[in-house]
Amino acid sequence: MLVKYARKITKLRNGEQCNYPKKRILATNEALVYFIYNIAISTTWYLLRIPAFFNAKLRLFIKGRHGVFSYLDKHITQQDKIIWIHAASLGEFEQGLPVIQKLRSAYPGHKILVTFFSPSGYEVKKNSEEAHLITYLPMDISHKVDRFLEKVRPVLAIFVKYEVWPNYLRSLQKMKVPVLMISGRFNSGQVFFKWYGSFMRNALGKFTHLFVQDSSSFELLQKSGFSNTTLSGDTRFDRVSEILERNNNLNFMERFKGTSLCLVLGSSWPEDEALLGHYLQQRPTSLKVVIAPHDMKEGHLQKLRESIPSKVIFYSDIEDEDLSEYQVLILDTIGLLTKVYSYADIAYVGGGFATGLHNTLEPAVFGIPVVVGPQYDGFNEARDLVSLGGISVVDSAESFTQTIDQLVKHPSKREKMGKINAQYVEDQKGASIKIIRYIQEHMSL
Repeated sequence: MLVKYARKITKLRNGEQCNYPKKRILATNEALVYFIYNIAISTTWYLLRIPAFFNAKLRLFIKGRHGVFSYLDKHITQQDKIIWIHAASLGEFEQGLPVIQKLRSAYPGHKILVTFFSPSGYEVKKNSEEAHLITYLPMDISHKVDRFLEKVRPVLAIFVKYEVWPNYLRSLQKMKVPVLMISGRFNSGQVFFKWYGSFMRNALGKFTHLFVQDSSSFELLQKSGFSNTTLSGDTRFDRVSEILERNNNLNFMERFKGTSLCLVLGSSWPEDEALLGHYLQQRPTSLKVVIAPHDMKEGHLQKLRESIPSKVIFYSDIEDEDLSEYQVLILDTIGLLTKVYSYADIAYVGGGFATGLHNTLEPAVFGIPVVVGPQYDGFNEARDLVSLGGISVVDSAESFTQTIDQLVKHPSKREKMGKINAQYVEDQKGASIKIIRYIQEHMSL
């Protein structure tokens, strides 16, 4: 049967006469592609069990999904009105959080369900009170999708940034559920815009509306025939702006910093930490340094401590210590970096020599100069701030030393760069307000 349909599809594409209705052939073609897609996803799902024996993260990925439907059965009733937000991981959740907060305020009678694809998001946020319900997203296999949506019955679905799952989008469209993408970002190298990408391009076309971060994404979508698009900006700017409204006081930072200048290395990798070790060997300085390593394994932390020629203390050892005697503080814990940035006079954000730059907006919002490694081009905000002069780029131990020296010696330079960064964040705010306004004006929830 599939062979017969394939022959008819080939005739239709070649412009030959075919006695089979065109609409039916196209529908059969779509069904065939979804059939192959479901086999591929199902096969992947079962094959993942093999590497999961050796990988703890993959084990969580699989085990966590086994409890999704019992969790939903326990926490959702027929009377609930569910607004569903899906985020791939922790970064996307943080990106979507301003919208989640505004939805909770605008629709207090609804429940917010957040789903994660990755354990690195779910495991951190599974007990968060920022949403009513938090669980994993079942795999994009048709029978799992149908079971999930039949239970949740969302009145609105929101996917953050990159998430495009064909079966979910097709089923939501059939159910006439509005679906939004927020903080989307696109480039011509993505499959949606390739000659072979029609399947994923059609899936993207099932979104009710696409809110994108930047003008290049907006223009690319427009050229590709997507008129249901708004240039809203990036919701992360709303998220980081809220940091200024929190209580960022940390007693241990008051004790550690005193009246000295403070450099904070945020989310540092070994390549970044080597720059600091070289600097401290070359420059006797009263500069206080806080390191928040990306790698929190005990072995790495001990190597880091041994590589620093100054007096060092771990956060876990500070309780009865006179912190003013130490020059370097290593945060061997998570969850403090954002507040620590509020004490920084200079911030170095890690990842620019390794796997990818980390969040430069968190220090920038505090109006301080930021330094990064050379691999920043894929990050819009970093590229913008380099161009504006709020971020300095280093590509070696020598350039790191020169840059830090200049910032330490010249308060006016620190002030100028800091003002550029703070103003940039202020100017980019407002994406979540645009999204909520669209929902309120176009949807009856």
